[in-house]
Amino acid sequence: MPSDTNPYGGVFGGWLMSQMALGAGALASRVGKGKAVVVSASDFAFPGAMAVGDELSVFCEVAATGTTSLTVAAEGIARERNGEATTKVCSGTFKFVLLGDDDRPRVVSEAALSANDE
Repeated sequence: MPSDTNPYGGVFGGWLMSQMALGAGALASRVGKGKAVVVSASDFAFPGAMAVGDELSVFCEVAATGTTSLTVAAEGIARERNGEATTKVCSGTFKFVLLGDDDRPRVVSEAALSANDE
């Protein structure tokens, strides 16, 4: 929407980052089987421009795991509003820590890791 644009009329990079974070967080929670909170974000790139009205699809995959963390790579692909042409518009990496019911870090379970491989 127009409120999500930069001064040049394109889609604001911060909005794209937030959409990637939402997608990455959904994957981290699903794979981790519970609460996952972002602790860092890095490696952002914006190789293409997205116009207002384009459709954004965010694709994510677990890139690495730690004892209590999941690193998720995210990529945003824009599809033009009235056609089929697509452009990679953003990418980035998010690190999540899994939390237990006590809001303290918890170990990434083997079951969660094997479920991600399927």
